[in-house]
Amino acid sequence: MLEQLKGEGHVTALDVDPIESAKTLERLRGAGFGEELLTVKLTNFANLDQVAKEMGPFDFILADLGVSSMQIDDPSRGFSYKTDGPLDLRMNPREGVSAAQRLKELTREELSGLLRENSDEPYAEEIADKVFRTFSKGKAIDTTFALRDVIREALYFLPAKEREEECKKACQRCFQALRIDVNSEFEVLYAFLEKLPRALKPGGRAAILTFHSGEDRLVKKSFKELEREGVYSMVSKDVIRPGKEEIFRNPRSKSTKMRYCVKG
Repeated sequence: MLEQLKGEGHVTALDVDPIESAKTLERLRGAGFGEELLTVKLTNFANLDQVAKEMGPFDFILADLGVSSMQIDDPSRGFSYKTDGPLDLRMNPREGVSAAQRLKELTREELSGLLRENSDEPYAEEIADKVFRTFSKGKAIDTTFALRDVIREALYFLPAKEREEECKKACQRCFQALRIDVNSEFEVLYAFLEKLPRALKPGGRAAILTFHSGEDRLVKKSFKELEREGVYSMVSKDVIRPGKEEIFRNPRSKSTKMRYCVKG
């Protein structure tokens, strides 16, 4: 996007992660994109209204939801069950509580509901029960491998031939559900969608990349409601998905859905 500006215009980038935003700013400054082209703000995009008062309104807004590859690939952040590390899952490790601490705070019913609501986990009851059985034995669940092993133990009743694949999917869903909860991702998205129209210029466009059905439902509902009210003159009728070539280049893009809107 910075290259496409060809030295004109300005990009204001928001990120709540102090670790990765600092790395990205250093990389882009090194690539020749100075202060006249790029501003990076360490803030949640739920604060879009405050940023728009200072820097906007904007011609175009892109929201790339969820976790980044840089976060997933850093074991110390705890975003992946594939590498061992602290069960943290916070976008900003300097604020809030870790996923390990959050597990200790939840009741069995709350954890089961969280897994169902945030990731449609079909084995939510079994996994929640196993988590609390583990705690009752005085064992900790404070690393990514510890949670992965608890999930595997919870699904031991499944036939051996399908158990491994189901455990993999359950780990993905459970880590996602906890991450959404720890970072208040749905609440943040609600706030962003509510503030988005006022941050756009008339005729301005916005595009949102989502990575699971819960996020996409919220975006679709907001766009349709605001189109009916005349706030948006156009919204995407269907989601836009990556093609085969893009998925080959970037396998993690496979689950991406994009929707766009145009302010009236």
